[in-house]
Amino acid sequence: MIIIIFFFCHWFLSLFFQTFYLHRYAAHKMFSTPKVTERIFHTLTFICQGSSFLNPRAYAIMHREHHAYSDTEKDPHSPHFFTDVFQMMYKTAISFRIYEKRIREPEAQFRGNYPEWRLLDYYGSHTVTRIGFGLLYVAFYAAFADAWWQWLLLPIQFIMGPLHGAIVNWCGHKYGYSNFDNGDKSKNTTPFDFLMLGELFQNNHHKRPNSPNFGARWFEIDPVYPVMKVMHWMRIIRLRKPSAV
Repeated sequence: MIIIIFFFCHWFLSLFFQTFYLHRYAAHKMFSTPKVTERIFHTLTFICQGSSFLNPRAYAIMHREHHAYSDTEKDPHSPHFFTDVFQMMYKTAISFRIYEKRIREPEAQFRGNYPEWRLLDYYGSHTVTRIGFGLLYVAFYAAFADAWWQWLLLPIQFIMGPLHGAIVNWCGHKYGYSNFDNGDKSKNTTPFDFLMLGELFQNNHHKRPNSPNFGARWFEIDPVYPVMKVMHWMRIIRLRKPSAV
């Protein structure tokens, strides 16, 4: 039971900061927050993603490219140009590393207005740091796993961040229904998206890319949006145009 609790805490905490901080803040700037609070969110993203920490700058650039070129040949991770999800993940990882290591600069329209913390981003993405987190996970399993099958969850924890992205990018552009004609293949994979914290409302999100609420119809509940509303009420963040959302 301890391993299951640990796994699901890691799953949802990693996913929360991926959608809240990397997606809704770094890529879209759906809210503003003081620099000190931004650094706290940045640190929590690093801790919760652990071995699969995703550089906020690289994430923001690639996600902006995804919106601009959705499901075209210039889309960095459209599932419609790969035979399987593993090929898509491999190509995405290569593209991500280019921006993470600053091997190539993006087009001007995708630059700027994203959080950068050079020291944390460097060490957070370093191989030694990733291995260190991995060893901590292994030690935790060695201490608390009481059934062989629980070890099957461990590889998922090593790649939690990229795995979340792969699920959203693959399923959110292949399976489900559409509320809007966005000129791409984005879908709402499921009308009740608690497992991916609203990220699978891709059709809604591509229609309203700057809305902090990924749900559009009454039954489409985005679990992260109420949390953001509470943070806004507490003045931790300031939602963009709060009166309109």
